[in-house]
Amino acid sequence: MRLLRSAIAVSSLLALGLTACSTSTPTTTPMDSASPMDSASPMDSASPMDSASPMESTSGEPMGEVTKGDGTKTIYLVSKGFQHRFWQAVKEGAQQAGTEFNYKVEFVGPDNEQQVTQQLDMLKTALNSKPAAIGFAALDSGAASPVLDQIKAANIPIIAFDSGVDSDIPLTTVQTDNRAAAAEAAKHMAELVGDKGTVGLVCHDQTSQTGIQRCEGFQEWMKENAPDVKVLDPQYAGEVGLAANTAKAMIQANPDMVGIYGTNEAAAIGALQGVTESGKKLTLVGFDSGKAQLDAIGSGVEAGAITQSPVKMGYETVKAAIMAVDGQELPKIIDSGFAWYDKTNMEDPDIKSNLYE
Repeated sequence: MRLLRSAIAVSSLLALGLTACSTSTPTTTPMDSASPMDSASPMDSASPMDSASPMESTSGEPMGEVTKGDGTKTIYLVSKGFQHRFWQAVKEGAQQAGTEFNYKVEFVGPDNEQQVTQQLDMLKTALNSKPAAIGFAALDSGAASPVLDQIKAANIPIIAFDSGVDSDIPLTTVQTDNRAAAAEAAKHMAELVGDKGTVGLVCHDQTSQTGIQRCEGFQEWMKENAPDVKVLDPQYAGEVGLAANTAKAMIQANPDMVGIYGTNEAAAIGALQGVTESGKKLTLVGFDSGKAQLDAIGSGVEAGAITQSPVKMGYETVKAAIMAVDGQELPKIIDSGFAWYDKTNMEDPDIKSNLYE
């Protein structure tokens, strides 16, 4: 089995439920062989992924040693959410890095991933607390620009994570290669439907880079590699109930549909619910995990999904922030990894550790 993107490296300390991607042949971005985590990372026990990354020219892991702090400095992370298991996993990785490198870690997020104003207020609070560095996962990649300008003026390094920001102020972005991950989902969808038929697309938003890239990456791969698969115009639904109604409406309007792709957990679970309520059998491909998706994939109702590596994402964000505090150079992108999972590989240790309920 080969995992896509960087190693979904997790030691026994990190073995908890997270998100995943489906296929019996997961893929990943290779890690730089000279990673500074080689001797000190909590991910030492994981094997590196092996396939070539389309982002090789701009992505990688920061080189150099991470200097331990004196325990007085704080890295402040503002995520897209807080209650969701995915963000709790990111927090867990961030806190492990903080413990390892002797930095305090403050991790906050809005009530849900629609609360842009609440998130921006949290970013302002982060700025006002004068931390050593800030990590930011933007809900709206453009709305935070004024606050980012203030952070830059205060000489506080900022690291983007999960989603990029429409600004050159963040020194690096720690993220899944969402476009490549979506392409992997498209590749498996095409195989599953026999490279022909009409496929629906339920995208969770059209403002974050994550939402945009997970939608466009799927469309682009299909256009270039599966010309006989007709991909319908994307429909946007970031909440389960709305995604379910959207899926049912798509099915009713397109009786020839053979598959649906949902770009995050809510979109995928909603699509699953909509298909179930419609009574029609379709090929479902999702993103992330959650109990409903895991059960559906395990039973064969859903074909598979893409998983990220949220613990590694949190760990690498804090690590990059510390390196930025020390003035070290960082790559443009730090790839935190993804893989495809289905019922044939869900129990594989490298996959299972990245699936959450």
